[in-house]
Amino acid sequence: MRGVGQLSLSELRLLTRDPATLFFMVAFPLLLLVINSGNGGKSGEDGRAEALVPGYIVMILAIGGIAALPEVLAVYRERKVLRRLKATPISPLAVLVGQMAAQLAMALAGAAVIVGVGALGFGLDLPANPAWPVAAFLMCALMVYSVGFLIAAVAPDGRAAGLLGLMALFPMIFLCGAVIPREDLHPNVLRIGRHLPLAHGVDALHDSWSGTPSAASLLIMAAVIVGCTATAAVLFRWE
Repeated sequence: MRGVGQLSLSELRLLTRDPATLFFMVAFPLLLLVINSGNGGKSGEDGRAEALVPGYIVMILAIGGIAALPEVLAVYRERKVLRRLKATPISPLAVLVGQMAAQLAMALAGAAVIVGVGALGFGLDLPANPAWPVAAFLMCALMVYSVGFLIAAVAPDGRAAGLLGLMALFPMIFLCGAVIPREDLHPNVLRIGRHLPLAHGVDALHDSWSGTPSAASLLIMAAVIVGCTATAAVLFRWE
């Protein structure tokens, strides 16, 4: 456990030193909130931030889990980092856990920033029962990380993993209501987005903000977690 903790802190330090990570997981969502919170559109006449913040939180998770995570793991495999760990007391599996913990910490930081700014500056109403948003957040995190593990498993190298991650990320965040509120999306776009796993993470976090997430959203996310993790475990190459 101590080795996993040290690896997690090391991975987190690397993430915080990466300007791209800080921008896309902290500054970019905040910028979107500032720009869009005053624009009521179809998502609300008064422009309240409740229609925006849950989707932005899911976007933060997806950027870390689907775009960044698989590239890091594939690069570690490409550079023989995972193979070298086999000669130490630390299991290569600890790298997966450490990277996931670091990404989760960054996502929590990004979420805390936009929730805090939304509440203080844009009238965001905080959830009456925080337990449900926390549960939806963790389920969505596990789902995007399982997708990231699967991408890392099938990608031949770090460059391919990064490309595959971006190819998966952008359709999801733009078609599933993460960047643009669902109420502002064309019905045809929504119908396409419903077939993508991230849509159920957006649904769960939106619904839990003012009530409880639907059982269907949670079950679909659980199925994605199990399916992607099991497939990645079979296909993943440590060297």
